[in-house]
Amino acid sequence: MSRQEKNHIDMEPIKIDGSQGEGGGQILRTAISLSAVTGTPVEVTDIRAKRENPGLRPSHLAAVKVVADLFGARVENLQVGAEWVRFSPSAGGRFAGGPRRVDIGTAGSISLTLMAAIPAVSLSGNGLEIEITGGTDVRASPTTDYMRYVVSEAYRSAGIKFSLDVLKRGYYPKGGGIVKATIEPCSKPAPVELLNGRAVAPRITSVCSQLPKHVAERQISAALLSLEKSGIKCTNYTASFETAPSPGTSMLVYSASDFGGPFVGGDSIGEVGKRAEQVGQEAAARYLESTLAGAAVDPFLADMLVLPMCLAKGISKYRTSRVTEHLRTNLQVARQVAGCKYDIVQSPGKGEEFVITIQGNSA
Repeated sequence: MSRQEKNHIDMEPIKIDGSQGEGGGQILRTAISLSAVTGTPVEVTDIRAKRENPGLRPSHLAAVKVVADLFGARVENLQVGAEWVRFSPSAGGRFAGGPRRVDIGTAGSISLTLMAAIPAVSLSGNGLEIEITGGTDVRASPTTDYMRYVVSEAYRSAGIKFSLDVLKRGYYPKGGGIVKATIEPCSKPAPVELLNGRAVAPRITSVCSQLPKHVAERQISAALLSLEKSGIKCTNYTASFETAPSPGTSMLVYSASDFGGPFVGGDSIGEVGKRAEQVGQEAAARYLESTLAGAAVDPFLADMLVLPMCLAKGISKYRTSRVTEHLRTNLQVARQVAGCKYDIVQSPGKGEEFVITIQGNSA
């Protein structure tokens, strides 16, 4: 290690309180992604302090390890159950490219690992092919379909391009799903203005594995009925049967337009004792929350846009139907690490619309 690299790694890290706000794993993922891109060391303490099982879980560990390996970072205390982690990227953001394979080892969320890796890789000006094994459709996480049909289109509007190929589905408890991600370089994200909540015909994708195909079809029927009750007609829907080590189902109702949005999605997964109709109704309800409010971005995407927009050159604005504690916390972490400024304003006379403004720190 050169003297320059040693001095860089020994820099005093920015201290991030992992128990602030919603106190979940997103604090860690945002902090290490921004650390990798900006070259600023971070130390996250009290990781997932507000969860029943605090500390790092396998999916969180996988996300940190992937980013650390890609950027030659030194990580202290990286182990399952750890309640603090210190992440020190190498000087100059050294990037080791080439195809990668990562096995989370459980039904841990592939999407959550990608949420850390995609912006870090792309915004560092690098491209990558990576294959991740784990859970494609699991609790407390966006489904892989939400990532590839909603998040990818919204990121594309900012110049961040990635594609996902689902090679095998993975559900709880066995996991074993495989997703291949292709990430393209983006030297600097463009600021976005997503304020147009205009009506765009929804699409539905419904998947089941190791279950009769009519399960996926019943999910669609329930979602269609929910949409029709709200005056929305959907004619573009697909039901598919895909291989997986464990039985499971998932569903996504979404609208994504190339012309300034909206980028809105509602997903849901099947579980033991949960009827297919309930899965369809849940996905439709989550979609309708944003669509009926006239939002251009759903509440979960509003959270995911924080990381790229805090590094954009200029001011980004987007309209969402609800401000989650995840979003508030993510904005706070981005301000700490990247130095961006932000504001949240409720639209006058509209109780269900909020405009998020982020002034990126492009230095």
